[in-house]
Amino acid sequence: MFAILLVLHADSRHGYAIMHDVETLTEGGVTLGPATLYRSLQRLRVDGLIEELDEEVSTHAASDRRAERRRIYRITTAGRAAARAEADRLSAMVAAARRVGVLSSTNRHAS
Repeated sequence: MFAILLVLHADSRHGYAIMHDVETLTEGGVTLGPATLYRSLQRLRVDGLIEELDEEVSTHAASDRRAERRRIYRITTAGRAAARAEADRLSAMVAAARRVGVLSSTNRHAS
């Protein structure tokens, strides 16, 4: 869920873009399937960390008046605060790992 908050921090996105951007951001370390994504989005909504917007998207020829709704997700002020708090917590844990020798300052990824 933290990765979702990170990708929504910059801009609102629809579900497929969130899946793609999480995978890109984590360099393939986190891959979200549709079920996991939408369960996570629902949980983030219930917790007030994101909100859902509706966007009407035309999916047919200009002469066809039908359109579908696309769910767009946006981070809330509470979501920004939660992302910042989690980033601070993780940063402190990485610093602790360096202090005890689990990570060196030149290691990018732990083995």
